[in-house]
Formats: sequence, structure tokens, C-alpha cells
Amino acid sequence: MEVAEAVASRRTVRAFLDKPVDEAVLCRVLEQAQRAPSGGNVQPWNAVVLAGEPLAKLFAAVAEAIPQGRSAHTPEYNIYPPELDGDYEVRRVGVGEAMYAAMGIPREDRKRRLEQFAANFRGFGAPVLMLVHTPAYMGPPQWSDIGMWLQTVMLLLRGEGLDSAPQEAWAMYSKQVRECVAIPDDHVFFCGMAIGYRDPDAPINTFDVPRAPLSQVVRFQGF
Repeated sequence: MEVAEAVASRRTVRAFLDKPVDEAVLCRVLEQAQRAPSGGNVQPWNAVVLAGEPLAKLFAAVAEAIPQGRSAHTPEYNIYPPELDGDYEVRRVGVGEAMYAAMGIPREDRKRRLEQFAANFRGFGAPVLMLVHTPAYMGPPQWSDIGMWLQTVMLLLRGEGLDSAPQEAWAMYSKQVRECVAIPDDHVFFCGMAIGYRDPDAPINTFDVPRAPLSQVVRFQGF
């Protein structure tokens, strides 16, 4: 697959097929992703890849916590800045409303919206979940490096015919994650990433996700 095709076809997939993922393919992708750039070649990313029984154990632990509401949330960082506003907040809210609209879930149907929220913590049906963490002393530049690595992983997955869903939502249940997975105490748990084969017929995988026009985010000078 051409790089441009991988970029264009990558999206956050929220409905996966019940189809296993070959460990050898994941190893190949992650080995190649080690070529991702990082300042000073620090390579601050660390990950645990779950499938099978360990993954089911994590799903069960979080399922027990979800009914407790916000009191069970234990994020180790602000998933979104408290002061997020303007176009940034419009985009965040807009993609959520577009997702619910694609599924035919109106704003007032709180029950179905909560059910969709809970689907995050079943990996949207994906057979693999990657959990990402980094030493707590790492700063914004290193977190940026982790983002470049994650994007590299996602594009390489597309090259293998696989799809993904990067999920910062998992940070809300860091306590349960740490109870099920050995993450060092001096590391920050960052996010999850569901990995599998997308369900091409699921409406949640086909709604439009607009991007800001280039003129709104980039300025050219000296050309």
C-alpha cells in the first residue's frame, strides 16, 4: 500500500470483525515502527500488547468499574485541556455528534449513548489491545515522539490490511489497567489502541470525519 493510501484510509475504527490477528504480523509492524523519529533518539514509548485471556480479564475489571461513574475515573493526566475552546472544542464535540448520528442515537437517548461509551472498554470488539506508557519524567517533546510512533504503527497496520482505534479513553481507568497489567509505578499510563480488522458494513466506521482546511492551520511564507 502506498503511504498516501494508508494515510487516506486510516481512521479510528469503532467496530471490528471477530477475526484473530496474527502475532507475527504485529511483531513485524512494531519492529518496523521502531524507525519512528524521536528527539535525541530517546524512543520514550513502551507498550504491552494484550489478547486472549489477559485482555478478557482487563475488560471484566473495567466493566465492574463503569457503573460507578466518574468516581471510578483515575486518569493520570488531562485527556483534554480544561480550557479547550474555539475551533478545537467544536471539532471535539462535532465528531462525537457525527458518530452518534451515524448510529441513529439521538442526544436524549442517554442509555444508548452510555452503551456506546462502554464499547470503548471492550476495544470495540477488537481482538488485540495495545497499552502505552512512558516514564513520568518525560516532557511534552517526548509525548510528541510517542504520537509519531503511534501514527507510524497505525499506518503500518493499514499496510498489513489491519485497522486501529487509538483510545485515550483507557486513561480514565488507569487503576484497573495497572491491576491487570504490569506497568512500572514510575511510568504514566497514556492510552490504549484497539487493533483488528474493521467491519466495513458498520455505520460507525463510515461517517465523515472532516478535517480543518489547510488555510486554517498552516501559513506559508517566502514562497
